[in-house]
Amino acid sequence: ASPRRSCSPSEMKLQEDLNPWLLLLFRCVVFIYTFITFLPACILRWVSAPEDGSIFGSEEDRAKRAKAHSLMGRPEGPYRAVSSVKKLRTSLQPGLDTLDKMFEYAARRFPHRDCLGTREVISEEDEQQSDGKVFKKLVLGDYRWLSYQEVLAAAARLGSGLASLHQHPKNNIAIFCETRAEWMVAAQACFMYNFRLVTLYSTLGGPAIAHGLKEAQVTHVITSRELLESRLKAILSEVPKLQHIIVVDSTPTSWLGYPHGISVHNMAAVQKLGARTDNAARARVPPLPSDIAVIMYTSGSTGIPKGVTISHSNLIAGITGISERIPNMSEEDTYVGYLPLAHVLELCAELICVSYGCRIGYSSPQTLADQSTKIKKGSRGDVGVLQPTLMAAVPEIMDRIYKNVMNKVEEMNRLQKTLFLLAYRYKLEQLAKGNRTPLCDRLVFGKIRSLLGGRTRILLSGGAPLSAATQRFMNVCFCCPVGQGYGLTETCGGGTISEYWDYSTGRVGGPLVCCEIQLKDWVEGGYRTTDKPHPRGEILVGGPNVTMGYYRSEATRQDDFFEDENGQRWFCTGDIGEIHQDGCLKIIDRKKDLVKLQAGEYVSLGKVEAVLKSCPLVDNICAYANSDESYVIGFVVPNQKRFLALAEEYGVRGSQEELCNSKTMEELVLKAITETPLAAQLERFEIPRKIRLSPDPWTPETGLVTDAYKLKRKELKTHYQKDIERMYGGK
Repeated sequence: ASPRRSCSPSEMKLQEDLNPWLLLLFRCVVFIYTFITFLPACILRWVSAPEDGSIFGSEEDRAKRAKAHSLMGRPEGPYRAVSSVKKLRTSLQPGLDTLDKMFEYAARRFPHRDCLGTREVISEEDEQQSDGKVFKKLVLGDYRWLSYQEVLAAAARLGSGLASLHQHPKNNIAIFCETRAEWMVAAQACFMYNFRLVTLYSTLGGPAIAHGLKEAQVTHVITSRELLESRLKAILSEVPKLQHIIVVDSTPTSWLGYPHGISVHNMAAVQKLGARTDNAARARVPPLPSDIAVIMYTSGSTGIPKGVTISHSNLIAGITGISERIPNMSEEDTYVGYLPLAHVLELCAELICVSYGCRIGYSSPQTLADQSTKIKKGSRGDVGVLQPTLMAAVPEIMDRIYKNVMNKVEEMNRLQKTLFLLAYRYKLEQLAKGNRTPLCDRLVFGKIRSLLGGRTRILLSGGAPLSAATQRFMNVCFCCPVGQGYGLTETCGGGTISEYWDYSTGRVGGPLVCCEIQLKDWVEGGYRTTDKPHPRGEILVGGPNVTMGYYRSEATRQDDFFEDENGQRWFCTGDIGEIHQDGCLKIIDRKKDLVKLQAGEYVSLGKVEAVLKSCPLVDNICAYANSDESYVIGFVVPNQKRFLALAEEYGVRGSQEELCNSKTMEELVLKAITETPLAAQLERFEIPRKIRLSPDPWTPETGLVTDAYKLKRKELKTHYQKDIERMYGGK
């Protein structure tokens, strides 16, 4: 017998006969509620409806409305958003053309409103687990807030202090720090004083950190105590130009044991230095729109991190385009910041928030929710206290939430499970018709929604494709739209984002108002702009959000950027997409993920992984293929709960590690995940023939995935080299 396969939410069907009286009762309650609320709901929707009437009509009707037009009428484009066909937008408001002007304007408008918040640490305790391991757990208090006026003053003092430590305008300064309020204060200081901010992921290994600091030739670096001691200290000898280290933590105040010529300062001490009358009186030279604001080093998913050179005008254009897709933003919104600020998605999201006067409460993946790894049992996670209205997430995090909730559903009794599935299917039907379901939202999905604080009105997804099943789940259970977007560091995170009312899945929306999209034939991969029913090809992004190129990079690495005859910059993404009739983009492949097998068949590794991850047994997977071989193999991180249940079902015993090394379990998991791609009608040669199970999850700390949880294929190949040789017969 083959292992059982659980249905995804989008495929849910009741597996048992329903009590007809229960079914009748459910429909009666819904009918009565709908009848009572129908007229008030229609009036409310009519009063609050946008002028284009976009909230009315079925999902099918809304999906058919044009989001973008081809300027020349050609299938390859370029395509622009309907509202920016004549001219691309470059700024939120006239005159706000640099990041320092934008924040100063926000501080004038909202001087006393909360800006940046951090939770107070009440206590830190050791908690012993059932397996004997000891984890540190936190008990956290309320958020403590800095107002917009206080953040501006803190940034000005820091910038002045850095200048007094001989940090010069248009020179590079690095920030190597976790996502926290001090990161944003430091960034605003750099923008004000025209220091070029070099960003590095806090999870990078020593060689990658040294590479970035040496290439950028930094003399000053801003970091945290933990990162200084655990990562930075070991590679200081490899960064000969480094002179000053600024530590954002308040303690300790003295630092011993550092190389001669390197001074270590606390941020508070540098700010105190900057507040001195003689330093504060020193005139600063503000940046121009064309000046470099950020040199953002990528996560290194395809090799050595590259520094992307981003001007003030690039970032202003990018956040202008992204914010246009987030409706009704105001100072009443609250955003939870927990993704790496060294990632373009998080940086742009937070810059958008401060431009609208929102408040940003800081968190981390370890303290985000009540069940997070560093939150003591019985204590509240960050989102429960903060109750954010806006949130950005990468698909990996949403996939985890989806699988965890579905595991809870499987554990419900028959009545609870039946009611949940009835409500789920009913809401899916209503969303397709463009209707709301307040009764189901309150009675059935309220508890699930509270996992993210209970007030989330928009989720922004980026960094990787989001599966249709997970998107539907988030739409239904968290009672808010998911804006799925597409962008890259090289385009300031801007490219496309789906409209908030568009509940169609598998697509990433139409072009933003700051850029245009064009397709280019990729003959080798079999994608052409003349393909039917939709034009297909490599995605090119053009507009003021396209960055200046790669920092200190040889000419061959700059080939992905070019200027057209009108002087507009373009970036060749390497991603393959198709454009639908309404102007929406769908990502279907990636050039770098395409491998040619021995017999000449092409396999898209990313496509295979996306399909396999829909299997409930799979938490993460990396497909691998060698051109000298005739089949695909895979490395799989199994879902622990379902994996152990599968082992128990077939009488296989052992620890997690022993089970992952079991040939029997490999065969059982392979058989289970094989059902998933066959259902999705992948070609037989695309389905992995052999797999290796991993007992440990892939986290950024392992170095096998980036901070956005993208696979690092090169590192994964090295890590599993012996398994690759085994699965390919030792060739």
